[in-house]
Amino acid sequence: QVQLVESGGGLVQPGGSLRLSCAASGSIFRLYAMGWYRQAPGKQRELVAAITRDGRTNYADSVKGRFTISRDNAKNMVYLQMNSLKPEDTAVYYCNVDSAGDYSYWGQGTQVTVSS
Repeated sequence: QVQLVESGGGLVQPGGSLRLSCAASGSIFRLYAMGWYRQAPGKQRELVAAITRDGRTNYADSVKGRFTISRDNAKNMVYLQMNSLKPEDTAVYYCNVDSAGDYSYWGQGTQVTVSS
């Protein structure tokens, strides 16, 4: 069973914060590094944060210092804490393995809108 269920998005003012959650299939979560991706209207999907099985992280330059990815291996959960949000962070956010591409399974994502 493939499971990638994102939640926690919403409307927030610039400078605000949101915490996104992803419930992943146990087998996927156990085997792979996980990442958060986002796709804004008219733009390509991009990887914004990734975390390995042992907790090492990488971030896109655009979110460094503002976003923090974490995972709970016992709960098959991955999180994205987003602080100091900017309008350009507006996108649909997805979780997946860090090597996911166009032919991978993708969940529904969760909408993040940063606007005053």
